[in-house]
Amino acid sequence: MKQTNYHLFDFMDFDPSLEKDEALWKAYAPTKITERDGDIVVTIPYQQQLRQEDMAPDASVPQQSFDLIIRAYEPNIVRLFTTMTGDPMLEQDDMLQLSPDVRRQPLRLVGSDVIATDGKKRARIDLSAPVLDHWSDLLPAPQPAPVITFYPDGDETKGIALSDDHFSPPRYDALPLGYVTTPKAERATVSFQCVPDECFVGTGERFRKMDLSGQTFQLKNQDGQGVNNRRCYKNIPFYMSSRMYGCFYHTSDYCKLSLADHSTRSVQFLCDRATLDVFLIGGQTPEQILRAYRMLTGFPQMPPLWSFGIWMSRMTYFSADEVDDICDRLRREHYPCDVIHLDTGWFRTDWLCEWRFNPERFPDPKGFVQRLADKGFKVSLWQLPYVAKGAEQLEEAKANKYIGPLLKEQASEGSNFSALDYAGTIDFTYDKATDWYKNQLLKPLLDMGVKCIKTDFGENIHMDAIYHGMQPERLNNLYSLLYQRAAFDATRDVTGQGIVWARSAWAGCQRYPLHWGGDSASSWDGMAGSLKGGLHFGLSGFAFWSHDVPGFHSLPDFMNSPVDPQVYVRWTQFGVFSSHMRYHGTCKREPWHYPTVAPIVRRWWKLRYRLIPYIIEQGELSCRTGYPMVRALLMHHPEDRQVWHVDDEYYFGSDFLVCPVMASGPADAADAQFGTARRDIYLPEGLWVNFFTGERLQGGRWLYGVEVPLDQMPVFVRPGALIKLYPDDVDSTDQMDLSRAVTIEITKEYKGIEL
Repeated sequence: MKQTNYHLFDFMDFDPSLEKDEALWKAYAPTKITERDGDIVVTIPYQQQLRQEDMAPDASVPQQSFDLIIRAYEPNIVRLFTTMTGDPMLEQDDMLQLSPDVRRQPLRLVGSDVIATDGKKRARIDLSAPVLDHWSDLLPAPQPAPVITFYPDGDETKGIALSDDHFSPPRYDALPLGYVTTPKAERATVSFQCVPDECFVGTGERFRKMDLSGQTFQLKNQDGQGVNNRRCYKNIPFYMSSRMYGCFYHTSDYCKLSLADHSTRSVQFLCDRATLDVFLIGGQTPEQILRAYRMLTGFPQMPPLWSFGIWMSRMTYFSADEVDDICDRLRREHYPCDVIHLDTGWFRTDWLCEWRFNPERFPDPKGFVQRLADKGFKVSLWQLPYVAKGAEQLEEAKANKYIGPLLKEQASEGSNFSALDYAGTIDFTYDKATDWYKNQLLKPLLDMGVKCIKTDFGENIHMDAIYHGMQPERLNNLYSLLYQRAAFDATRDVTGQGIVWARSAWAGCQRYPLHWGGDSASSWDGMAGSLKGGLHFGLSGFAFWSHDVPGFHSLPDFMNSPVDPQVYVRWTQFGVFSSHMRYHGTCKREPWHYPTVAPIVRRWWKLRYRLIPYIIEQGELSCRTGYPMVRALLMHHPEDRQVWHVDDEYYFGSDFLVCPVMASGPADAADAQFGTARRDIYLPEGLWVNFFTGERLQGGRWLYGVEVPLDQMPVFVRPGALIKLYPDDVDSTDQMDLSRAVTIEITKEYKGIEL
């Protein structure tokens, strides 16, 4: 075991042997406070500490001082900025895309209070001496500390205070502000106080329970390789607290976030660069907080109508004939479907991405795409942002430095599941490389009628390469945003409709929908992990999110084990009530391969298309508010302590409360795939109506052991809800005229909707 359970080593990343040349600097009480151009500038001295486990000032080293800038914005945002590296304080970059409604509010100092022009207190800087009743010299006096409390929305009942968290003065568990110097690098930390019952959510597509308190996360994108582990495709440096504030750390550097873990009294952030740029966001509801976060980093754009239909895929289709057969059968048997996705097999060699159709298996790609379009199918294509050694574009990419030149050659290529298997990463920090990718690689495909590019991978880049715009350590997290923006813009420019199908993400990627949950196992725990990730992702600023139905890979044989028909049905039901719905995975995914349940699946597919008017309405709402499509219950019931711990139910839009089944029916049933499962259901306060039966139930309670036959799923709505539905069965959205949508009202006479 290498964990020490001491802050200096486990959180601040000091060498436990204390043999490395590194020094910790702790923030002391401010020496000066001034007003400057509407900001409050707090000069904070830092004292180097002795290189030892117990903290003590090294009096032989002079203090260094750095300014902490406090800036306020409408609505309800306070920004803290300090740098030990001379970085500028930016109002716009790749992540920051401030809405016109985000306006600076000049601040002034009134005594110890920082007051905005609206009269609200936004901070308090306490310079008073601590109250003491001295009687012992057994331990040294505590080192000075900045005592500053922030009120982003002016609510003084929920101040967010810097945390000088220690047991005895030598034993610290969190620093209010601090930084580390080494000969090669610097890192900085900031900590805020938290309360004993505080809950935390967000931080990206986190495959964890709803309340994240008591956990520490490395905010470093990597291939998640599943949805049940600590790895994360989509880290977002943002969390939200049950005390109704959000915190956005504006950085692309590797960083670490401890949510009441290293100390239950503190939320701690450590950045690999000694610059801290922190936005504290206040609000009375989670939606207000998330809307303000989007006002800082950008609002989602609305995906096209057809994208809300069903996508059919597997890993992979290998020829035009195979795809034609599948599409013809979908139409012949009236399985409604809008998108056919070609994964890794449309190239000359499976997985060798070179953005060209195999001329033998797809001899007329333009005709192929048009033929599918005539049948109501849009084509989506897989690719990734790495150029393989065997790709026809490799020499051009190397010669023009469109891929970051490697400092050493790769030994080999083989697994096809890592960026390191490829010859180089496309350098989206370089305008010419971005133009090459958009115009030479994607545009010919889009010109022939392809409607969507699957921007797979992007979590990892070659770290031993030289990029035009920044060091690889600073680029790795940001890379997904640059990559997805290029593909989104290229698609919108050619087709008129912006969309990608993306796996990785960082702050700001919500502007370029849509994202899916990665390579989940085709299992009950894979479905449960997917939903957990999607709920936290929605609480991190993203509106549109999907997942592979019925999971991506098989167990125990990754490629070849068949999918349990119960999992196939239950995941289908979950998919119907998700932002987007795509079938994908390592073996057969078409419903006729599961004949015992195919009739059930067809009914749920038809329901999906009936729901599209409602889905469009809710999608448009999500593009201008803070709401995600798939919403944790706490979005609507933040005052209910129960819902901060519920991660197997969710709101779909504003009206549906969805309770997917994530366990099998009884193993001893005569026909196991049709077994009735059981699940517990939590209904928040108020009256609820079963959408399918019309049964009315009082909320504010748990329903235990609810029986759910395989062809059903518990879905509830509120009395008085107005639900838009499409009145007719269709084979694709091409056949829809949304002006024909009908609205059903959940009245006392409502008896449910036929499935």
